[in-house]
Amino acid sequence: MRFGFSLNETYLLILAVLVTIATVSTIYGQFALKKAAWAEQIDRIRTVNSRVRMLWWLIVIFSFAFWFHPTVLIIIFAIISFFALREFIALTPTKSSDHWALVLSFYVVIPLQYALVALDYRALFTLFIPVYLFLLLPVLMAVKRDNELFFDRVAKIQWGLMLSIYCISHAPALLNFEVDRFGSTASFLLIFFLLVVFLGDLFVVIMSAFLGGKTLFDNPHKTVKGLAAGGILAVLCGYGLFWMTPFRSWQALLMSLVILGAGTMGDMVIAAVKRSIGSRFMDGDKYMTRGVLERLAPLMFAAPLFYHITQAFFLLNVFEELPLPAWLSFLG
Repeated sequence: MRFGFSLNETYLLILAVLVTIATVSTIYGQFALKKAAWAEQIDRIRTVNSRVRMLWWLIVIFSFAFWFHPTVLIIIFAIISFFALREFIALTPTKSSDHWALVLSFYVVIPLQYALVALDYRALFTLFIPVYLFLLLPVLMAVKRDNELFFDRVAKIQWGLMLSIYCISHAPALLNFEVDRFGSTASFLLIFFLLVVFLGDLFVVIMSAFLGGKTLFDNPHKTVKGLAAGGILAVLCGYGLFWMTPFRSWQALLMSLVILGAGTMGDMVIAAVKRSIGSRFMDGDKYMTRGVLERLAPLMFAAPLFYHITQAFFLLNVFEELPLPAWLSFLG
């Protein structure tokens, strides 16, 4: 590990910082909520508090990544996928004839996809849902001979599987990389990714509440000004966390930009999906029951992109020895 830290010292340092930030933010958030005077202010504080609660989940994931076998962490992500898929299906109209397709999705596909991640079967893990299940699911639904809105029903369930299971499962799949460059580990790589995703979402929400402006993709909790200011802060934080990654400092900066850009696209798509089915944004106190899709939207789009870029970086040696462009020499 760079800067002379051992793995245990780095873990304890990051854990202490995260717990301190989470504790202070939670206490201040509850205090500010009690002092809020008008409805708009209360709504903004609740939105920020909902993001702060995600930090506690990040601490849990971080702790499990070091204290327990990676399989336990993979199970946690499987549970997250279950909640995300449940909300997606709840928002999209289904029929009784779709029952067995939904049973397959919840009780077969989720366990099997994450089992492939745990066993590090990368070929099957990346092809199972977008290829095999893509072909199997409509067959299973066609057997029922219910042709009413057949294409719409199949497409919506397949979209739910791709976003809620396939995309999210790429995050714990990072643990399968054999990372030892600059003394880093796969666990630190995962934490770096989650921190940038979380901080990007948090900073954008906070800066949107402070700066206001035009709403971003019809999301009432994010604005264009908030994206610009919060995005810069998140990328700078990612740049500052290069020491815990297998990347050079400028590579960590570029990876942070990739994560933020993909996360923004996730926000855009989920906003369009929810608006198209007439659902309003749910981002208040009912954590892990409503509004899960909004909170996970950045992760859904960023995880596959970060996974495959990192895979190319290490396994294919595409970028590993890529020199720093002269005009970016100030990044170190």
